[in-house]
Amino acid sequence: MTIAKQMDIRANIKKYFDMAFSGEPVIVPRKQNHNVVIISEEDYRAMDKARRNAEYLAKLDLADRQVKEGKVVIKTMEELEAMAAE
Repeated sequence: MTIAKQMDIRANIKKYFDMAFSGEPVIVPRKQNHNVVIISEEDYRAMDKARRNAEYLAKLDLADRQVKEGKVVIKTMEELEAMAAE
């Protein structure tokens, strides 16, 4: 992981983009800790996929707990069709 000032990034943007593309994140410190991290699109997509997978697994865990606790609603096919027609 590399830390670089904004003016260094501006002066050597290709260098820092190449570093990020090769897998090394570049942190750009900013005022009030509003820092920015430069990463490759591939790394971003992997992180985003992991986040979405974690959210999905949490929803599955919640649904599983609700079923085990009996917090379910049972509808007949006729009731579901009537609801869909509304």
